[in-house]
Amino acid sequence: MMGDGDRALRIGGRLSIDFANVATLPAARPATAISWEELIAFLEAARIVTAERGGRLRVLPQADPGAAEELLLQANRLRDGLRHAFSAMANGKRVAGEWVEPINAVLRITEGHDELAWRSGEWRLEFVAREDSLEWLLAAIARSAAEILAEGSAARLRICANPSCSLFFYDDSRTRRRRWCTMTLCGNRSKVAAFARRQHGRRQGA
Repeated sequence: MMGDGDRALRIGGRLSIDFANVATLPAARPATAISWEELIAFLEAARIVTAERGGRLRVLPQADPGAAEELLLQANRLRDGLRHAFSAMANGKRVAGEWVEPINAVLRITEGHDELAWRSGEWRLEFVAREDSLEWLLAAIARSAAEILAEGSAARLRICANPSCSLFFYDDSRTRRRRWCTMTLCGNRSKVAAFARRQHGRRQGA
């Protein structure tokens, strides 16, 4: 059965956008702090770690609570910075340096290399981090965010048109007019609500 985290992972269209959406489903609730379990589940779903590696990471809070606490704190800082930065970009506003700092903090302390990977029918350049510290788990997310921020005003970053939804997505549609996080979550609901309003208006005018 697909959970909320799995649905959010497919909505964003970019790794960092998917991460910004973690802990925001159901869509009507504000973002909450990411739990350790949510972090590991995301890393597994995004294929940053294998299920076997994820299993070992799940017991890290018991094996090394200090290291787990520090990584979770860093992950939440990164997610919050992404949400602020992406919200500003989607609304045509300036991205503050304080929101970018959590991204740079991860980029500064991770080493690795770029690698071409076949994703969704096309080659994409991905960052493969050295696995010599826990920070490498967040490296690909930070790199993805940096690439979007570097696009500036050309980035097709959007916020769902549903006013009660806070999910971000990257508009890869041919017309570049995508409005909803997904038709299932918000698009169809909006259409049903609009139809109900029209029907009510007709009854009132009869």
